[in-house]
Amino acid sequence: MVRPDDYDYLFKIVLIGDSGVGKSNLLTRFTRDEFNLESKSTIGVEFATKSLVVRDEDTGQDVVLKAQVWDTAGQERYRAITSAYYRGAVGALVVCDVTKAASWQSLKENWIEELRMHSEPSISLLLVGNKTDLVNLRQVNSDDIKSYAEENGFGHIETSALENSNVETAFRKILTDVYAKMMAQRTIQPDGGQGHVPGVTQSIQLTSHPVAAAPNDRKGCCG
Repeated sequence: MVRPDDYDYLFKIVLIGDSGVGKSNLLTRFTRDEFNLESKSTIGVEFATKSLVVRDEDTGQDVVLKAQVWDTAGQERYRAITSAYYRGAVGALVVCDVTKAASWQSLKENWIEELRMHSEPSISLLLVGNKTDLVNLRQVNSDDIKSYAEENGFGHIETSALENSNVETAFRKILTDVYAKMMAQRTIQPDGGQGHVPGVTQSIQLTSHPVAAAPNDRKGCCG
């Protein structure tokens, strides 16, 4: 089990989407394995953290990635507040409710555009169709989510916070994508200086070997 204070990289992830799509329950299911049927709409912004171990495909070693997940309010009146929290985020879960076609339209027409306006260009996006347990109420087709995601170069997944279906997988996917992108962007600059990854506050020292953590300080801050 990973200790809360034991990690290699810290990534800021935002949860965005219309009010009522289940963002808060996705967060609490992921971080505390809890689900609240009486969950109320988020006012402003809330956040929680959790670490996951992923395998670095290049080195074959395990890496501990800590997600600092910000759950943003979906109501229009909070947009000016919540959009400020996109800054520094390296990953985003953009959530719709598969039983509400309007939330899917809003995802495409509003949330993606807002994220592009207020976040780093390199941010990783994962489209999440939530509430798959409500099979008989479904209005959003899985193929529509898949085709839209693939056309735009986004990841995609369907989840049920109620049934704990694919919730950790969703966060693992976004963290793994962010980590892989960060590693790929560690390139030597023409002047021979350090590479810099957009959205990552820690400079990466480029060597021919994996970066060694300083004694008693393994923490890298990425967003």
